[in-house]
Amino acid sequence: MKKHILFIGLFTVALFSYGQSSSQAKALLDEVYNKVKSYDNIYIDFTSTLENSEANLKQETHGNVSLSGEKYFLNYFGAQQLYDGTKVYTVVPENEEVTIEDVDQDADNVSPSKMLTFYKTGHNYAWDILQNVGGRKIQYVKLTPIDSNTEIKSVLLGVDTQTKHIYKLIQTGNNGTKTTITVNSFKTNQPFSSTLFTFDEKKYEDKGYYITRN
Repeated sequence: MKKHILFIGLFTVALFSYGQSSSQAKALLDEVYNKVKSYDNIYIDFTSTLENSEANLKQETHGNVSLSGEKYFLNYFGAQQLYDGTKVYTVVPENEEVTIEDVDQDADNVSPSKMLTFYKTGHNYAWDILQNVGGRKIQYVKLTPIDSNTEIKSVLLGVDTQTKHIYKLIQTGNNGTKTTITVNSFKTNQPFSSTLFTFDEKKYEDKGYYITRN
C-alpha cells in the first residue's frame, strides 16, 4: 500500500523521430518544470493502473492530489497521504491506522513532490513517440536510470505539447510491473484551505486510530 501511495504526482500511437537528441528531451521536461513552478498550487485528478502479466495482476483506481511547492495531499487506494514539508503522514481509514515518518529522499518511487524534479539527476534521456489523444499532441520522453541497481527499468513521461502539462506517466519495473498514471483533470491556482497541508494528530487520536512513528 505504502509503495503504491508514494508513487506518484502525474501522467493511437505513431512513431515519431526516434533519433532526436537527449538534450531536446531534457529541454521539454525543463519547460514542463518551469511552467508548473509558475503556479501557486495544482490540483490533479488521475487514474492509476498497475499491471503485471506474469502475476496475472491488473488493478485500476482513481485518485487526486493537491500540491503547493513541495507539500502535497494525496487521496489514493482508499488512503490519504499528507506531506507538510517535514514529515509524511499516511492515513488508512480501513485499518484505523496512521503512519508518521521522515521523507526518504533516496527512495526510488516517484512521489508527488518529486514528480517534477526527479528527472533532473540520475537519468539518461531519449526522445520517444508522439501520440494523438483526442486532438491533443502528447510527446513522450523516456528516462532510464543510470544506476543499474534501481528497481525501476524506465519511466515514460507524456507531455501535452500545447499546455506543457504532464498527461501520462508510465513506470516499468525490473520485475515486469508497469504502473501508469493518466491525468484526467489538471487545475491550477485553486482556493485551497489554509489547513490543507497541516496534520491534525489529535483528530485521529480521538477516533482511536493506531499511530506508528518511523
